[in-house]
Amino acid sequence: MCGRYTLTLPGEILAEVFGLDEAPELAPRYNIAPTQDVAAVRRVPAGAPRSLSMLRWGLVPQWQREPRGSTLLINARAESLQDKPAFREAFERRRCLIPADGFYEWKGASRNREPWLIKRDDGRPFAFAGLWEPPVGREPGLVGTCAIVTTDPNELMRPIHDRMPAILAEPDWNAWLDPDNRRLSALRPLLKPAPAEDYVAFPVSPAVNNAGVETPDLILPYTPPPPRQPRLGFDS
Repeated sequence: MCGRYTLTLPGEILAEVFGLDEAPELAPRYNIAPTQDVAAVRRVPAGAPRSLSMLRWGLVPQWQREPRGSTLLINARAESLQDKPAFREAFERRRCLIPADGFYEWKGASRNREPWLIKRDDGRPFAFAGLWEPPVGREPGLVGTCAIVTTDPNELMRPIHDRMPAILAEPDWNAWLDPDNRRLSALRPLLKPAPAEDYVAFPVSPAVNNAGVETPDLILPYTPPPPRQPRLGFDS
């Protein structure tokens, strides 16, 4: 799955990489978590240029009339997008890119899980394949929602976790974003594991476990402190 990620690069770089007309004003994010508003690149309506807007991470399908009490759909498995009612229409009509420059995954048994950061070895941003839905409900201030598509792990990810986000190759961005592109049989193969040789992975601070922590040191390599040695007692 993908449950946390980072987007720390300046808006000018994002505008250049993602072909945006304007550089977005985004604060660096070191620990993006579900239910938060996240940056997404879309083409709305069809034929419009790419634009960046904020969507809430946790997709709510249009047929679910009220967002309250809904299941939090933060990830969508690439293998079943056409089979799951929650994702089928969004896969057909409402696809987006979710910019990132790193993502976290946890390695090991649940009690002693170790957080790792995965990022491109050249530091360049990349794009998760995303699905989005318009706002559901009548409350003022509601925003659209989104989910990140996941796929099988590549060779780098396999020792860490059995899933990874589907990271789209740049030449495939236009096809994924085009709302008029309904050739789903051609889109599905785009959701393959990213080339392992383009990425690096390393352990990071367990402070990332707390979604409320947003500090630059989260993305630095982390070495656990050595275990404390027992104190030796002496009889007087």
